[in-house]
Amino acid sequence: MKISFVIPAYNEEKYLGDCLRSVLQATEGKPYPIEIVVVNNASTDRTAEVASQFPGVRIVDESRKGLTRARQKGFDSTTGDLIANIDSDVRLPVDWLDKALAEFEQYPELVCLSGPFIYHDLSLAHRLITKMFYGFGFIFYRLDRLLTRHGAMAQGGNFVVRRTSLQEIGGYNTDIAFFGEDTDIARRMAQVGRVEFTFRLWVYTSGRRLKKQGVVRTGFKYALNYFWVLFFREPLHKTYTDISS
Repeated sequence: MKISFVIPAYNEEKYLGDCLRSVLQATEGKPYPIEIVVVNNASTDRTAEVASQFPGVRIVDESRKGLTRARQKGFDSTTGDLIANIDSDVRLPVDWLDKALAEFEQYPELVCLSGPFIYHDLSLAHRLITKMFYGFGFIFYRLDRLLTRHGAMAQGGNFVVRRTSLQEIGGYNTDIAFFGEDTDIARRMAQVGRVEFTFRLWVYTSGRRLKKQGVVRTGFKYALNYFWVLFFREPLHKTYTDISS
């Protein structure tokens, strides 16, 4: 299978380099085709310049600002059988891709695979709080699947989807600006196949949003939008604040 990495980036000159280095390390020597696309999403800093310094990385521009618009642009600009969606401040462990591919090879019905964030720059106490939120979310996701057979959970910025299945549901919902976009894609992908969330598929990322807006406050905001999208098919919060440094 061909793997396409799609990395949306808005003013990410500070973090993008580490992200791309981790992707190149995780994909080095793999015996299958890989493409890496950075979607420059209306950046006003050196994001595109940083991306251009990495061989094999392709840059596409999306002038309409918005995370789901950037994801869709990346999807439309790639040809992989599997689309690996990661944020521009993510750092992949070297075995991340091997773990993901093993799941897709083991389960042909799998259409979306996701895992958690580990916030490398938060305090131990704050990392424990985020684990608690993940734990509650995972329990609800499992109960929902048991009761409805369509329970689904995904972490935006750390998920892999099957191209044909994403095409089947019509791509990303670009009416959702930020909050709830991952729940929306997980919910809709569950209508056409198996969606799995596993703690084995973790990645490092920055906790800058949680630092600036409060760990507990932001966690509850994500949780509210998770349930809102599940029950009402749209997020509670329609706007968001850019956190790019």
